[in-house]
Amino acid sequence: MATYKKKGFLHQHFRIFHLKDTAMKEIPFHYHDFHKIIIFIDGEGQYIIEGKNYPLKPRDILFVSAGEIHRPVTYPGKLYERIVIYVSQDFLAHWQKEPWNDGEIDLSNCFQRARESSSVMHMPKGTEHDLLFHMKKIEKVDKGQGFANELYTEILFIEFMILLNRALMTNQLEKLHEATYDPKVQLVLEYINSHLEEDLTVDLLADTAFVSKYHLMRKFKSETGYSVHQYITSKRLLLAKELLNTTPASITDICFQCGFRDYSAFSREFKKQFKISAREYRKS
Repeated sequence: MATYKKKGFLHQHFRIFHLKDTAMKEIPFHYHDFHKIIIFIDGEGQYIIEGKNYPLKPRDILFVSAGEIHRPVTYPGKLYERIVIYVSQDFLAHWQKEPWNDGEIDLSNCFQRARESSSVMHMPKGTEHDLLFHMKKIEKVDKGQGFANELYTEILFIEFMILLNRALMTNQLEKLHEATYDPKVQLVLEYINSHLEEDLTVDLLADTAFVSKYHLMRKFKSETGYSVHQYITSKRLLLAKELLNTTPASITDICFQCGFRDYSAFSREFKKQFKISAREYRKS
């Protein structure tokens, strides 16, 4: 995960940072192999997630699923205050595998709902469960020195995830944002993510969107920050990492299942991206 130890507090499975900036350096497009939640507190800003640009206002909640390309847009001299939460996929999956869980409890459901509806939701005042108040409670408890303080913080965080999912399931969060985006680029993004195992070329994608390949390459780069090739490779590597972690298939089989046509290229790109070989990752 990212190295922000001096600005927040760290737990094994999640990290929470309360950050306030007025002169933040421009952050390039990037992605994580963990989920991210952002609670926008105050100021001005926008957030771009998978080519969609969302204007922000206080009490907005942003959901960035693992692997989604994103970056914030801030303005010089303007306040940008937010709570940033990193949570590992393994941590959420762990609770789904508990013996008492009949399969209906999935704490990562909020990210799935956000992908299907809107990546940015608004938290109106006076809701049944004030998520912002609960997050402040977690921050306060974590700074304490009481008995089993770390465990207590983790329990409160699990409670926060339960309340967040409940708020989405009961429509306590409002979808007020109309994101701006290029419909052609969105069509290509959706096609890529649905056909990662197939042979994907710029010519094929351009034909899918009914645009010239040169127009597609230019617009895709401006909307996502990635070239078409970079985006496809990144998504395939994330899929490979997931399959290495969840299936018994051989590394060679996974390589081809994810759309790579050359094992040596896959091996090289995997190590370049994750700083560990696919074989070492599976062993760990």
